[in-house]
Amino acid sequence: MPRPPDPDRRAQLLRAIVDHLERTGIDDLSLAPLAEAVGTSKRMLLYYFGDRGGLIAAAMEFSRPDVGQIFANVDTPERLAAASTDLWHALTRGAQRHRVRLLLQVLALSTTAPDTYGPYGRRAVEVVLDPITTAFRDAGFPADEAAVGATLVVSGLRGLCQDLLVTTERERVDAAAALLVHSAVFVDAAPAIDR
Repeated sequence: MPRPPDPDRRAQLLRAIVDHLERTGIDDLSLAPLAEAVGTSKRMLLYYFGDRGGLIAAAMEFSRPDVGQIFANVDTPERLAAASTDLWHALTRGAQRHRVRLLLQVLALSTTAPDTYGPYGRRAVEVVLDPITTAFRDAGFPADEAAVGATLVVSGLRGLCQDLLVTTERERVDAAAALLVHSAVFVDAAPAIDR
């Protein structure tokens, strides 16, 4: 009978994998060179993650803050704004701050190589968008406005993360994040866009 995977060893490998992918990029990910870089074998990567897709999915999951927890107790616009600010801090100051690079790489690749990376990019958006949309509804927004507000928070903060990584101008980007959160949460109604 095969021995069950060791969760501590899997977590240790996952940390090393994510650290490596942040430095080298994910575009031409190959399991054999990755295994060598993190001090294991391709066979062990397959044992712990199944395949290349499973490894990417695990790395993405490991790299994202627990958005469900951050937005769990939202029931007012004020708490929604506070949770959105907490998300910004998690992305730019917390343990995940270095992990944002991996997310941005996968999202970019999902547009240029959609057959390979599209599912991971969509999942990365949905897994964050869904709990924030729920939080907007719990704070009193109608369903359609909740989805729009959550999209503004998710996509806006993600864009500001990229700006911060590129420019390192924290004061300006923090001010923009505060304005974005305020605009998303304390607006009477979203303007219609001509179609």
